[in-house]
Amino acid sequence: MTVHDTIRAADAIARRLYAAGCRHAFGMPGGEVLTLVDALEAAGIAFVLCKHENAAGFMAEAAWHQSGAPGIMVATIGPGILNGVNAIANAHQDRVPLIVLSGCVDADEAETYTHQVLDQQAVLRPITKATFRLSAGAAHVIADKAVGIALEGRPGPVHIDVPISVADTQVDGKPPAPRGKTAKAALAGNDLERARRWLTEAHRPVIIAGVDAVNQCAGPDLTYFASRFGIPVITTYKAKGLLDETHTLSLGAAGLSPLADQHLLPFVQSADLILCVGYDPIEMRPGWRDVWDPRETHVIDITAAPNHHYMHQASLPAIADCGASLAAIGAEIDPVQTWPDGEIKAVKAALAAAFPTDDDWGPAAVIDTCQKSLPNDTIATADSGAHRILLSQMWTCQTPRGLLQSSALCTMGCALPLAMGTALCTPERTVVSFSGDAGFLMIAGELATAKEIGIKPIFVVFVDASLALIELKQRQRQLRNAAVEFGHHDFAAMGRAFGGAGHTATNRTELETAMRAAQDADTFSVIACIIERGAYDGRI
Repeated sequence: MTVHDTIRAADAIARRLYAAGCRHAFGMPGGEVLTLVDALEAAGIAFVLCKHENAAGFMAEAAWHQSGAPGIMVATIGPGILNGVNAIANAHQDRVPLIVLSGCVDADEAETYTHQVLDQQAVLRPITKATFRLSAGAAHVIADKAVGIALEGRPGPVHIDVPISVADTQVDGKPPAPRGKTAKAALAGNDLERARRWLTEAHRPVIIAGVDAVNQCAGPDLTYFASRFGIPVITTYKAKGLLDETHTLSLGAAGLSPLADQHLLPFVQSADLILCVGYDPIEMRPGWRDVWDPRETHVIDITAAPNHHYMHQASLPAIADCGASLAAIGAEIDPVQTWPDGEIKAVKAALAAAFPTDDDWGPAAVIDTCQKSLPNDTIATADSGAHRILLSQMWTCQTPRGLLQSSALCTMGCALPLAMGTALCTPERTVVSFSGDAGFLMIAGELATAKEIGIKPIFVVFVDASLALIELKQRQRQLRNAAVEFGHHDFAAMGRAFGGAGHTATNRTELETAMRAAQDADTFSVIACIIERGAYDGRI
């Protein structure tokens, strides 16, 4: 057997992640992960010290969106890794390939030492695609498996628990051959012929596109297919921009807005062919459950994983590559006139009227002013809450991943770290985050991290001193006002206190001035937009 130089088991993990394209890792170290941090840095992966592991997970997600390489989150034993559970669960539901590296005590030690010790794999198994306990002899294999599993099919988080002594154990420096990439498989055979026949017969086809199509980079194929055959496109919130939303065939996004659904659902139900292209209904409100009958309407459902959700059914379900399948379905077919009675223009006009941009002030005016003040290639992030629903309907994305959010788990506290990770990985782009005041307060400590790493995102905060979406639901149920309102705080002062710029806006003119200053600033900016309580009534 050929003898090679040896490296630490932690180095085996770090080098495989570097080979996968990873250049940043995010976390909060403890003594149990010091060797991992050292190995990552030695491999060329910069470690970003965060103030909380939950924020680290979202910064790592942002790195994935910009690089295509798995995100890396590092957490120490016990409370460290448990602090990251929310971000890991989000990666699981929002289809993010996140490599989670945690420290743990050695198995022998755990038999008699209990301080901070718990079964971390058992905690994370339900919210990861796989969890491994690192062993020195299998270090290279485990590292390669983690990368492959995280990226294959529907992406998701993979956890590696690293015992302290194993991280330092010497292993062979040469890894075995990595697993090859799986070829893209298109719809084929009788299913393909049936799909092609349905396309030729359809006069009212519609596409519903989702996160699988984004993760498979199917945007160009979808744009060509929709344009050639005159098929309007609805996307989920995560798939915004898969078709440029300024395109005449774009009907924008659907997800959590009953107001948008008043116009989109009847349109879908009037279709004679529904093409679900990477559509994962984990993002959708219950109103999208069983909105068509596949026995009466032709429904083609091209996805990355089997249908275990039962939110809808299809006449022709297929686990296949979205872009390759669209190309195969449309090959050498002549287009016919679709939606001949002007239905596409009518629904676009109805949506525009439902989400007007001409308010004097309020959340819609904030969104409209920000979009008009920023470059077209700005990357936006959104926290959960009423503002996110409105933003997802109003914000125009011309390319995929132009609006990042938690739209499956729908967690608060994600917009700020998503913006930070994005700004770090793409410093040439303008990055803006939108948070409610409660969500911003959850994560405000990471402003210190923004200053320390020298990034310049713009943090917009909707300030109404209320959990607006929950308060709205409370009133709709005619319940007493309780546990949804809190005090007014000076968010601009918070920005300045952490070394950034801070502005407060109470009208469009003040916001325009603040946005200009923020784009010229050499640091991050917090812009507090003061709006009235109840400002979302009738708007989402």
